[in-house]
Amino acid sequence: MSSILNSSVARPGVLLLALNRLASHHALNRELASALVSAVDKAEADETIKAIVITGAGNKAFCAGQDMVEERDRDRALGEKVSAYLAIDRFSDSPMPLIAAVNGYCFGGGAALACACDIRLASDSASFRFPGAEYGLVVGAAALPRIVGLAKAKEFILTAKRIEAQEAKRCGLVNEVYPQEDLLEQALNMAEQIAANSALAVRESKRIMDSATLNNDARHSENSINSVLRGSDEQSDRFEFATRKVTGR
Repeated sequence: MSSILNSSVARPGVLLLALNRLASHHALNRELASALVSAVDKAEADETIKAIVITGAGNKAFCAGQDMVEERDRDRALGEKVSAYLAIDRFSDSPMPLIAAVNGYCFGGGAALACACDIRLASDSASFRFPGAEYGLVVGAAALPRIVGLAKAKEFILTAKRIEAQEAKRCGLVNEVYPQEDLLEQALNMAEQIAANSALAVRESKRIMDSATLNNDARHSENSINSVLRGSDEQSDRFEFATRKVTGR
Protein backbone atom coordinates (compact mmCIF):
# COMPACT_ATOMS: atom_id res chain seq x y z
CA MET A 1 0.00 0.00 0.00
CA SER A 2 1.18 3.52 -0.75
CA SER A 3 2.96 5.30 2.11
CA ILE A 4 0.34 8.04 1.92
CA LEU A 5 -2.23 5.46 3.07
CA ASN A 6 -1.27 3.12 5.89
CA SER A 7 -3.19 -0.17 5.89
CA SER A 8 -3.21 -2.94 8.46
CA VAL A 9 -5.45 -5.64 9.87
CA ALA A 10 -5.80 -4.19 13.35
CA ARG A 11 -8.29 -6.68 14.80
CA PRO A 12 -9.76 -9.98 13.57
CA GLY A 13 -11.74 -9.08 10.47
CA VAL A 14 -11.04 -5.34 10.79
CA LEU A 15 -9.00 -3.34 8.28
CA LEU A 16 -7.56 -0.05 9.54
CA LEU A 17 -6.84 2.66 6.97
CA ALA A 18 -4.89 5.74 8.07
CA LEU A 19 -4.57 8.71 5.73
CA ASN A 20 -0.93 9.81 5.79
CA ARG A 21 -0.32 13.19 4.17
CA LEU A 22 0.60 14.93 7.41
CA ALA A 23 1.95 18.12 5.83
CA SER A 24 -1.37 18.80 4.10
CA HIS A 25 -3.62 17.51 6.91
CA HIS A 26 -4.39 14.47 4.74
CA ALA A 27 -5.99 16.49 1.95
CA LEU A 28 -7.29 14.24 -0.80
CA ASN A 29 -5.17 14.42 -3.92
CA ARG A 30 -5.55 11.95 -6.76
CA GLU A 31 -2.88 9.60 -5.41
CA LEU A 32 -4.46 9.33 -1.95
CA ALA A 33 -8.01 9.08 -3.28
CA SER A 34 -6.95 6.34 -5.71
CA ALA A 35 -5.21 4.47 -2.87
CA LEU A 36 -8.44 4.59 -0.85
CA VAL A 37 -10.42 3.23 -3.79
CA SER A 38 -7.92 0.42 -4.24
CA ALA A 39 -7.98 -0.41 -0.52
CA VAL A 40 -11.78 -0.73 -0.49
CA ASP A 41 -11.71 -2.82 -3.67
CA LYS A 42 -9.23 -5.22 -2.08
CA ALA A 43 -11.13 -5.36 1.22
CA GLU A 44 -14.38 -6.24 -0.52
CA ALA A 45 -12.63 -9.06 -2.39
CA ASP A 46 -11.09 -10.44 0.82
CA GLU A 47 -13.52 -12.69 2.69
CA THR A 48 -11.54 -12.28 5.91
CA ILE A 49 -12.23 -8.53 6.09
CA LYS A 50 -15.62 -7.74 7.62
CA ALA A 51 -15.34 -4.04 8.55
CA ILE A 52 -13.16 -1.01 7.85
CA VAL A 53 -12.03 1.79 10.17
CA ILE A 54 -10.63 4.95 8.56
CA THR A 55 -8.75 7.69 10.40
CA GLY A 56 -5.99 10.22 9.92
CA ALA A 57 -2.41 9.56 10.98
CA GLY A 58 -1.24 11.72 13.86
CA ASN A 59 -3.59 13.61 16.14
CA LYS A 60 -4.37 16.82 14.28
CA ALA A 61 -6.52 15.98 11.28
CA PHE A 62 -8.85 13.35 9.87
CA CYS A 63 -8.97 14.93 6.41
CA ALA A 64 -8.83 18.57 5.39
CA GLY A 65 -10.80 17.88 2.19
CA GLN A 66 -9.89 18.23 -1.45
CA ASP A 67 -6.26 19.09 -2.14
CA MET A 68 -6.77 22.68 -3.21
CA VAL A 69 -3.42 23.07 -4.94
CA GLU A 70 -4.12 20.04 -7.12
CA GLU A 71 -7.66 21.24 -7.80
CA ARG A 72 -6.39 24.67 -8.85
CA ASP A 73 -4.08 23.03 -11.38
CA ARG A 74 -6.48 20.32 -12.59
CA ASP A 75 -7.14 20.29 -16.34
CA ARG A 76 -10.94 20.54 -16.37
CA ALA A 77 -11.01 19.93 -20.11
CA LEU A 78 -10.04 16.31 -19.43
CA GLY A 79 -13.33 15.77 -17.60
CA GLU A 80 -11.66 13.97 -14.70
CA LYS A 81 -13.63 13.47 -11.52
CA VAL A 82 -12.43 15.66 -8.65
CA SER A 83 -9.99 13.63 -6.53
CA ALA A 84 -12.00 13.74 -3.31
CA TYR A 85 -15.08 12.36 -5.01
CA LEU A 86 -13.21 9.33 -6.31
CA ALA A 87 -12.99 8.22 -2.68
CA ILE A 88 -16.33 9.63 -1.49
CA ASP A 89 -18.31 7.89 -4.23
CA ARG A 90 -16.45 4.61 -3.68
CA PHE A 91 -17.18 4.71 0.05
CA SER A 92 -20.82 5.60 -0.61
CA ASP A 93 -21.20 2.59 -2.90
CA SER A 94 -19.47 0.05 -0.66
CA PRO A 95 -21.49 -2.71 1.05
CA MET A 96 -18.72 -2.96 3.66
CA PRO A 97 -19.41 -1.50 7.15
CA LEU A 98 -17.30 1.67 7.41
CA ILE A 99 -16.42 3.51 10.62
CA ALA A 100 -14.80 6.95 10.54
CA ALA A 101 -12.59 7.67 13.57
CA VAL A 102 -12.49 11.46 13.22
CA ASN A 103 -9.42 12.59 15.13
CA GLY A 104 -9.15 16.27 14.19
CA TYR A 105 -10.01 18.58 11.30
CA CYS A 106 -12.73 17.10 9.10
CA PHE A 107 -13.53 19.70 6.46
CA GLY A 108 -15.07 19.82 3.01
CA GLY A 109 -14.40 16.64 1.10
CA GLY A 110 -13.11 15.11 4.32
CA ALA A 111 -16.47 15.76 5.99
CA ALA A 112 -18.21 14.31 2.95
CA LEU A 113 -15.95 11.24 3.19
CA ALA A 114 -16.90 10.82 6.85
CA CYS A 115 -20.58 11.14 5.90
CA ALA A 116 -20.09 8.34 3.37
CA CYS A 117 -19.18 6.07 6.29
CA ASP A 118 -21.86 4.28 8.29
CA ILE A 119 -20.73 5.35 11.74
CA ARG A 120 -18.71 8.37 12.86
CA LEU A 121 -16.82 8.50 16.15
CA ALA A 122 -14.92 11.64 17.07
CA SER A 123 -12.18 12.78 19.39
CA ASP A 124 -12.95 15.66 21.73
CA SER A 125 -10.68 17.85 19.58
CA ALA A 126 -12.42 17.01 16.27
CA SER A 127 -14.28 19.60 14.26
CA PHE A 128 -16.30 19.52 11.06
CA ARG A 129 -17.03 22.01 8.32
CA PHE A 130 -18.96 21.92 5.04
CA PRO A 131 -17.51 24.97 3.22
CA GLY A 132 -18.92 24.36 -0.25
CA ALA A 133 -21.01 27.54 -0.28
CA GLU A 134 -17.90 29.57 0.50
CA TYR A 135 -16.09 27.92 -2.43
CA GLY A 136 -19.03 28.27 -4.83
CA LEU A 137 -19.82 24.53 -4.73
CA VAL A 138 -22.28 22.08 -3.16
CA VAL A 139 -20.67 19.81 -0.53
CA GLY A 140 -22.61 17.35 1.61
CA ALA A 141 -26.10 18.43 0.62
CA ALA A 142 -27.15 14.94 -0.49
CA ALA A 143 -25.82 13.02 2.53
CA LEU A 144 -26.10 15.36 5.50
CA PRO A 145 -29.91 15.75 5.80
CA ARG A 146 -30.45 12.05 6.53
CA ILE A 147 -27.79 12.20 9.25
CA VAL A 148 -28.67 15.40 11.14
CA GLY A 149 -32.09 16.33 9.76
CA LEU A 150 -32.98 18.92 7.14
CA ALA A 151 -32.90 22.07 9.26
CA LYS A 152 -29.49 21.35 10.79
CA ALA A 153 -28.10 20.31 7.42
CA LYS A 154 -29.21 23.63 5.95
CA GLU A 155 -27.65 25.49 8.89
CA PHE A 156 -24.30 23.73 8.50
CA ILE A 157 -24.13 23.89 4.71
CA LEU A 158 -25.55 27.37 4.07
CA THR A 159 -23.47 29.06 6.77
CA ALA A 160 -20.32 26.91 6.25
CA LYS A 161 -19.86 27.21 10.04
CA ARG A 162 -17.38 25.15 12.02
CA ILE A 163 -18.97 22.37 14.10
CA GLU A 164 -17.12 21.28 17.24
CA ALA A 165 -17.23 17.68 18.45
CA GLN A 166 -19.88 18.05 21.16
CA GLU A 167 -22.26 19.91 18.84
CA ALA A 168 -21.67 17.20 16.24
CA LYS A 169 -22.71 14.60 18.82
CA ARG A 170 -25.82 16.54 19.91
CA CYS A 171 -27.15 16.68 16.37
CA GLY A 172 -26.21 13.09 15.45
CA LEU A 173 -23.38 13.88 13.07
CA VAL A 174 -21.21 11.64 15.26
CA ASN A 175 -22.32 8.70 17.37
CA GLU A 176 -19.95 9.34 20.27
CA VAL A 177 -17.08 11.60 21.36
CA TYR A 178 -14.00 10.20 23.12
CA PRO A 179 -10.75 11.61 24.46
CA GLN A 180 -8.18 11.71 21.67
CA GLU A 181 -6.11 8.91 23.20
CA ASP A 182 -9.14 6.57 23.39
CA LEU A 183 -10.73 7.22 19.99
CA LEU A 184 -9.01 4.64 17.82
CA GLU A 185 -9.32 1.89 20.42
CA GLN A 186 -13.05 2.56 20.71
CA ALA A 187 -13.48 2.57 16.92
CA LEU A 188 -11.62 -0.72 16.59
CA ASN A 189 -13.67 -2.24 19.42
CA MET A 190 -16.89 -1.33 17.62
CA ALA A 191 -15.58 -2.63 14.29
CA GLU A 192 -14.57 -5.90 15.95
CA GLN A 193 -18.09 -6.27 17.36
CA ILE A 194 -19.50 -5.79 13.87
CA ALA A 195 -16.97 -8.19 12.33
CA ALA A 196 -17.99 -10.92 14.79
CA ASN A 197 -21.53 -10.97 13.39
CA SER A 198 -22.81 -12.59 10.20
CA ALA A 199 -21.09 -10.76 7.33
CA LEU A 200 -24.04 -11.36 5.03
CA ALA A 201 -26.58 -10.17 7.60
CA VAL A 202 -24.52 -7.06 8.34
CA ARG A 203 -24.19 -6.14 4.66
CA GLU A 204 -27.87 -6.81 3.94
CA SER A 205 -28.90 -4.81 7.01
CA LYS A 206 -26.79 -1.92 5.76
CA ARG A 207 -28.27 -2.22 2.28
CA ILE A 208 -31.84 -2.15 3.55
CA MET A 209 -31.24 0.77 5.91
CA ASP A 210 -29.57 2.71 3.11
CA SER A 211 -32.39 1.95 0.68
CA ALA A 212 -34.85 3.22 3.29
CA THR A 213 -33.03 6.52 3.89
CA LEU A 214 -30.48 7.27 1.16
CA ASN A 215 -31.42 9.13 -2.01
CA ASN A 216 -28.84 8.21 -4.63
CA ASP A 217 -30.54 10.52 -7.14
CA ALA A 218 -29.67 13.42 -4.83
CA ARG A 219 -26.04 12.29 -4.66
CA HIS A 220 -25.80 12.10 -8.44
CA SER A 221 -27.50 15.50 -8.71
CA GLU A 222 -24.93 17.00 -6.33
CA ASN A 223 -22.13 15.68 -8.53
CA SER A 224 -23.86 16.94 -11.67
CA ILE A 225 -24.50 20.45 -10.39
CA ASN A 226 -20.91 20.73 -9.21
CA SER A 227 -19.73 19.87 -12.70
CA VAL A 228 -21.68 22.92 -13.87
CA LEU A 229 -20.67 25.21 -11.00
CA ARG A 230 -17.01 24.23 -11.04
CA GLY A 231 -15.12 26.58 -13.33
CA SER A 232 -17.89 29.19 -13.57
CA ASP A 233 -16.76 32.81 -13.15
CA GLU A 234 -18.22 33.10 -9.66
CA GLN A 235 -16.89 29.74 -8.50
CA SER A 236 -13.46 30.44 -9.95
CA ASP A 237 -13.27 33.75 -8.09
CA ARG A 238 -14.37 32.16 -4.83
CA PHE A 239 -12.03 29.22 -5.28
CA GLU A 240 -9.04 31.46 -5.94
CA PHE A 241 -9.85 33.50 -2.82
CA ALA A 242 -10.23 30.36 -0.70
CA THR A 243 -7.02 28.87 -2.14
CA ARG A 244 -5.06 32.00 -1.26
CA LYS A 245 -6.33 31.80 2.31
CA VAL A 246 -5.20 28.17 2.62
CA THR A 247 -1.91 28.28 0.72
CA GLY A 248 -0.86 31.87 1.39
CA ARG A 249 -0.26 32.41 -2.32
